[in-house]
Amino acid sequence: MTLEILTSDLLAPLHHGFFTRRGGASSGVFHGLNCGTGSSDQSEIVAINRQRVADAMQVTPAHLTGVHQYHSADVHIAVAPLTGERPRADALVTATPGLALSILTADCQPVLFADAEAGVVGAAHAGWQGALGGVLEATLEAMETLGASRANTHAVIGPCISQSAYEVGPEFLDRFLAQDADNHRFFAQGTGDRLLFDLPGYGLHRLHSAGIGQAEWTRHCTYSDPDRFYSYRRTTHAKEADYGRLISCIRL
Repeated sequence: MTLEILTSDLLAPLHHGFFTRRGGASSGVFHGLNCGTGSSDQSEIVAINRQRVADAMQVTPAHLTGVHQYHSADVHIAVAPLTGERPRADALVTATPGLALSILTADCQPVLFADAEAGVVGAAHAGWQGALGGVLEATLEAMETLGASRANTHAVIGPCISQSAYEVGPEFLDRFLAQDADNHRFFAQGTGDRLLFDLPGYGLHRLHSAGIGQAEWTRHCTYSDPDRFYSYRRTTHAKEADYGRLISCIRL
């Protein structure tokens, strides 16, 4: 099966893609294009999957650059292929041609950024913690240090969990209201005391409030489409042993 790569006109003409799970070599619960080296999938199979992604991005595997994600607002500025231990961060930016920035997700938002005129790109992993903590704004700030203008920057949120599938408790809402009382607009009433959180809606709000030129969500829900996407929450509900990670990439 060939790879399925979702793209956006907002990021054209730069080479980019939100890869689905289709076209990978993994089997079992990881069936498809699992690119998560931190999963319990066979390391040699994950390497094959990552090679396929690198080929699609027209770079070597060494130039497929990623970070050790941990739900922070930290940003790594990449100037060359990484060697050794990956830096701990949840976003990375570059002005170096030939480096393919990559982010791994399985319900969290993968966000790709580009100021094509300035020749600066970025990629961010924005789950609720990272988004609330300011990872999207931090990515824009790091891009500006490389010469980008946020007014000329476009961002696209890729496949992530949608509001109808993201049930949370009242303590979750309290965290968001503590930062901004207007954040209640991103929550809908669920069953009992449960609420439904609009993660991509919140991500778009943070991007627009930061003054980005244009931003959009691809409108793909990871939870509701198991044939195309991995989902941490779906795996948890199904009581499966582990889950795959989707990869999203952009390069100059």
